[in-house]
Amino acid sequence: MSKRTLPSNASVATEGQDGRLVAPAATRNAEALCDLLAQWAPKAGRAVEIASGTGQHVSAFAQCLPNLIWQPTEVEVERITSIKAYAADLPNVVDAVALDATAQGWHTEFAGQDLIVLINLVHLISWPETQMLVTETAQALAPKGRFILYGPFKRSGQLTSDGDQRFHDALVQQDAEIGYKNDEDIAALMRAQNLTVVGMVEMPANNLAFIAEKPGQK
Repeated sequence: MSKRTLPSNASVATEGQDGRLVAPAATRNAEALCDLLAQWAPKAGRAVEIASGTGQHVSAFAQCLPNLIWQPTEVEVERITSIKAYAADLPNVVDAVALDATAQGWHTEFAGQDLIVLINLVHLISWPETQMLVTETAQALAPKGRFILYGPFKRSGQLTSDGDQRFHDALVQQDAEIGYKNDEDIAALMRAQNLTVVGMVEMPANNLAFIAEKPGQK
């Protein structure tokens, strides 16, 4: 992620109060994502959010799942101020840290996670970067830990709405290496990293959530 500039239409945010940034997309999907996590996430333990963005999501997640200790991360360091502002009054959110989740080796600093969450990123990075991200995530999970990955994806190699086609085309025009990934390829990548895909959930606005679990005993 640090090697490229994310597309201009990737994550639109405006300035709010107390240093908080407000992303309309995060406002829209927070409730649906909380419902997803309430169903599929562990109820307690340690959780990392990759690419926390404005901090809106991790704030909502921490309130939804108060027995998880949340670690927000973000590659764009200028957004860490916003994340900290959203989490300031939440006792189960630790200070946000800088993380490029497409870099090799980061799992050593985040080992033993019961949950790793990633929202709306893999269509903005290349396939090799996606492979590295999933590989590192799998290694960072504790046995029985879960990885929840959400975003827009192709279905069986096809874009399934006019809006998805326009967004994908705009992304590829800006950077030929990025764009929507295929659902079957993502599931295969998770399995190649010894993760069990325990659920694929259709989400609002034609998004998709993958729930993968690391085998083993806690």
